[in-house]
Parts: sequence; C-alpha cells; structure tokens
Amino acid sequence: MLMSIWTSFLGLLLFNPSKVFASSKASDKFWSLSKEEWKKRLPPQAFNVLREEGTERPFSSDLNNEKRDGIFYCAGCDMPLFSSAAKFDSGTGWPSFWQPLPNAISTKTDFKLIIPRTEYHCQRCGGHQGHVFDDGPKPTGKRYCNNGIALIFRPT
Repeated sequence: MLMSIWTSFLGLLLFNPSKVFASSKASDKFWSLSKEEWKKRLPPQAFNVLREEGTERPFSSDLNNEKRDGIFYCAGCDMPLFSSAAKFDSGTGWPSFWQPLPNAISTKTDFKLIIPRTEYHCQRCGGHQGHVFDDGPKPTGKRYCNNGIALIFRPT
C-alpha cells in the first residue's frame, strides 16, 4: 500500500507539480494579502485555519448545529460558499455540505497525512476551508467537511 501511495505522489509530482506544492491562489489581487496583513485582519484561530491550513477541534463550532435557512460565507473575504440547503449532519463534528455554491471553491491534493486527500479553499481569497470526501449523501455523494471558524453564517 505504501508503494501505491508513493507512486501516486510521484505521478502527481512529475505530471502536475502544482497540485502537490502550490497553494490556492487568490483570484482577486485585493485578497492577495501578506501573512502579516492576514494576521491583522483575522483572529488567531481563524488565521491558523484559513491561512495555515489548520483544523479546529471537532464539535467546537456553533455552526455545526446551525439549522436555519441562509448562506455560509468565507470568514476571510465574505465570499458566499455554501447554501444551508446543502448542509447535512455528518456526525463528524464539523459543518458538512454535499455541494458548494457555483464557482465558490478550488481544490488541491493534500498529502499531510501521507494518504492523498482533496483539500478545498475559497476561490476568492484562497482561505483553507476543509476537505472533501466521497461519503456524503445523494445527489452528489460528496461531504465537504468545513472548519466552522472559516465560515460566517447569515440567515435569510
């Protein structure tokens, strides 16, 4: 199995190195802030998740239990990312969605736990949101597992 993972990594490295090493690029130059500018703009925990690709503790976000109709926005740049209509209780302790809003996120392959995972970021500012897995509900079968601290919820 380790050989299979290593082969996958080498294949990505040789044929698409940007998927291995490049962070998401902010799509708007206004949001291409320096590390110091992001530190001033964000609380420390949000900075850790959004800019350093950290993970908050499970069951620590009030958004995990949010049931009202509304939109979930990126806490870094206020880009709308998810509709409450796509939210579901995954039992994982993080807010989970089966589908993002159109053109809201970008993805890359993450090897931090050795096994490749798909990481996703805000399309506008490049802020880390979470990881997407193939164990979600229909109709997509996807679970976008999001850090609550990376989101702001606004009810409709």
